[in-house]
Amino acid sequence: MEKPTRPGLRDRKFARTRLALAQAAIRHLDSAPLDTLSVRALCDQVQISEATFFNYFPRKDDLVAYLDELWSIELNWYGAQAALQQKGLAVIEALFRYTAVQIQKKPGLMAEIIAYVARDREHAARPEITVVERAMAFPDLEGIETSAQDNLETLFKASLQQAMTQGELPANTLIPAAMIGLVSIFYGVPLAIQHTNPASIGAMYRQQLELLWAGLRTAAMK
Repeated sequence: MEKPTRPGLRDRKFARTRLALAQAAIRHLDSAPLDTLSVRALCDQVQISEATFFNYFPRKDDLVAYLDELWSIELNWYGAQAALQQKGLAVIEALFRYTAVQIQKKPGLMAEIIAYVARDREHAARPEITVVERAMAFPDLEGIETSAQDNLETLFKASLQQAMTQGELPANTLIPAAMIGLVSIFYGVPLAIQHTNPASIGAMYRQQLELLWAGLRTAAMK
């Protein structure tokens, strides 16, 4: 069996610098929004020049997109692990539980991602996360290097289809309506209560999902 090729020095340096910038931004987000952190101050923390920053991220918003992609990869990995033991609605509920825990660990990150999604009217291309970055960012998550880099909609849609197949939701459930409900809950609950009672996000996620499932079943009967 061939040994895996060791990443080159350039690839490792690229990954370390992008991840260092990401971690510096996350630390700042614990206490203040990203727009209060200048590129110069961010670069000073990582000990690079401003010109170097823009080699990695052409716009400051691209750093937020990068944080979102890292989180999406982690969420996809967790979803894949949940799907090994569960199917359908249980996978979606597991993803929401995991998200609630992550929001409490990194309270400012979700708020920044929501703001970015709201601004991203043109659906700008997302940064590609290299295999080296994945390994460095998530050293304890086995197989993360090959985990899918899909968005939430892909995860949710596949689980909804499974739920319909195994009878958790009616066969005539309207997937587009269910998707709007899930995305609204995912972003809307933290937006509504994150700053007043972040510890209740998990419980509110559960309540809202139960209401959504009940509503979809009722709508399918009419």
